[in-house]
Amino acid sequence: MSLNGKHIAILGAGRSGRAAAELGLRQGARVSVWDLADEKAFSDMPDGVESHPGATAKQGEGVVSDLLVVSPGIDTYGPFVAAFSAHAGEIIGEVELAARFYQGKIIAITGTNGKTTTTELAARIVSHAGLGGTPCGNYGVPFAEVVMPATHPAMVVLEVSSFQLETIRTLHPEVAVWLNFAPDHMDRYPTVEAYRAAKLRIFENQTAADIAVVRYGEDLPPLAARTITFSTSCPDADWFSDGHIIFHGGEARLDIDHDCGLRGLHNAENVMAAMAACHALGISMLDMREALRGYAAPPHRCELIRTLDGVEYLNDSKATNLHALESALRSQTRPVVLIAGGKDKGLDYTTVLPLLREKALATVAFGQIARPLADLFGAAVPSEAVSTLTDAVSVARGLAPRGSTVLLSPGTSSFDQFSGYEQRGNAFRDLVHQLH
Repeated sequence: MSLNGKHIAILGAGRSGRAAAELGLRQGARVSVWDLADEKAFSDMPDGVESHPGATAKQGEGVVSDLLVVSPGIDTYGPFVAAFSAHAGEIIGEVELAARFYQGKIIAITGTNGKTTTTELAARIVSHAGLGGTPCGNYGVPFAEVVMPATHPAMVVLEVSSFQLETIRTLHPEVAVWLNFAPDHMDRYPTVEAYRAAKLRIFENQTAADIAVVRYGEDLPPLAARTITFSTSCPDADWFSDGHIIFHGGEARLDIDHDCGLRGLHNAENVMAAMAACHALGISMLDMREALRGYAAPPHRCELIRTLDGVEYLNDSKATNLHALESALRSQTRPVVLIAGGKDKGLDYTTVLPLLREKALATVAFGQIARPLADLFGAAVPSEAVSTLTDAVSVARGLAPRGSTVLLSPGTSSFDQFSGYEQRGNAFRDLVHQLH
């Protein structure tokens, strides 16, 4: 693809937009970047970029570009993008732009939950095998940063969100991983079907020579690629785990408890997906076992903070949707006092009630949806509503007997009281460490 002399208009001045801008400049393009934010958002923009802070849809109507690159945080179907699209030759995202200049093999990973852990695991394996494995896309570095050096890694592990998949055209992963699917981002998508359709685009450029790694039982349309399945419920899947041992081809391949620091059925699925993807590209079982030895789970994903008076405190702040909350509950082996709540995303929490009856002693709801959530959860187990996370930790401690687990798994985003799930999880960690 030649960009020499062409005009690339980039919407969004964040890290993804900056990487796309630098790649465009290196390819000889004229680059302009447009963002609703003020000049501060453009402070790290490469020299030579035409910067347009405080951009408006009205300005966009007059912009003529050969290529419009839309950052994933901007609604692809909103009026801002529509205005800039009027006189654009082609509309893509930064991931698609980078893919057109990448010369190696791609493991692409999507799913409602588990993407980042699976991406980390796969990248660790590929790196240990000496094949590169830079984690990029929705996690790690922007893909455009990976393709800028003259020499590219033999493989990349690309986490792709539904937002990024909306703007692909030619992206062709040799291995596409579908971890799971559940309703999410209903504040962006008009229907669950629209969200699912965006996710499914990960498979659209694959051929019979490629591999699709898919959670067993997922309701997917016919795929061109050869399908490899993984499961924690069906031993007939190509890869199976009971949450402790991973089996492939009828043989035990990895002892999760002994070989890596992960826990829970949902993490067993993540490990299997990563191993299946890497094995499909020829990486040996020995290399995979060695790579995963000593791996520690990322923060905020069922992270054990401490055990106090016989009670475990788990930080699962990354659970920003119902599927993640359900996965965390399902993986618990001790009685649970659940802390949940945050921003109202319009989700239907009634699906959680059967799991609460099975796994929970009580719930404590906090944040914007505290009262309606406590009222709903009260149909299953005793539930209380409080205003803040500080109050929630205090109340949960009083409800949790020795031998139980206090689980922060909010089931929604944090933007009512925090800047993101990381800040929420860090606050929970600090509060738990202050208990005595």
